[in-house]
Amino acid sequence: MEMASSPRTVEEIFKDYCSRRAGVVRALTYDVDELYGLCDPDKENLCLYGHSNESWEVTLPAEEVPPELPEPALGINFARDGMNRRDWLSLVAVHTDSWLISVAFYLGARLNRNESGVWKILICSNSVKEDWSEFINKRRKRLFSMINDLPTVFEEVTERKPIKDKLSVDSGSKSRASTKRSSDGHIKSIPKLAHEGYEDEEDEHSETLCGSCGGNYNADEFWIACDICERWFHGKCVKITTAKAENIEQYKCPSCSMKRGRQ
Repeated sequence: MEMASSPRTVEEIFKDYCSRRAGVVRALTYDVDELYGLCDPDKENLCLYGHSNESWEVTLPAEEVPPELPEPALGINFARDGMNRRDWLSLVAVHTDSWLISVAFYLGARLNRNESGVWKILICSNSVKEDWSEFINKRRKRLFSMINDLPTVFEEVTERKPIKDKLSVDSGSKSRASTKRSSDGHIKSIPKLAHEGYEDEEDEHSETLCGSCGGNYNADEFWIACDICERWFHGKCVKITTAKAENIEQYKCPSCSMKRGRQ
């Protein structure tokens, strides 16, 4: 992986991180079909690279050892057909997050006195050395804080609604509604306002996870709760539609149904 000029300041490193992140997020969302096609399991070990010009590339790892920069996860194509598409994308996203952090902190480890004009002249007194060490540590902490303020690639890829779908939503609509199933077996509708009510509703259910895929709650999708274990599920994960749920007096998830069968 070539790099025209090594970022030397916290701001430059963060900009490099954001650019590479934008590239891989695009690969795993907007260009996902192209990415999926390129990751042929019959090919050699392939890596997903994000470049500093916000582009992405699936290719073989660098030949030189050690490489100029840390390398992404090797062989992402081999796992493609061994799991469902969503799980594979999530796996690639997690490894990509790890790679982006490793590149940023590889560059951060090389922060030097050119990072600030204050330190252009090296003075060898112990007090200045200690001040310099503290200065660099603060800059590295700032770099991490800036990175940590952004959603991870994994969060972008497993978002409750794909990015490209979000952009197509009519922002002018006054309200939308989603349905969830209560523990007493009745379907209830949760109003979702386009403005302040939207954020409140999202916060309230943000920690609800699907008992099947582990995905976060999304008010735009149909969810159903098991009346036995009281866990929530995406309707699509347990193959239950809103229409079908209307005719179910007591819903039992696949896991609870299997337990009852064994008993």
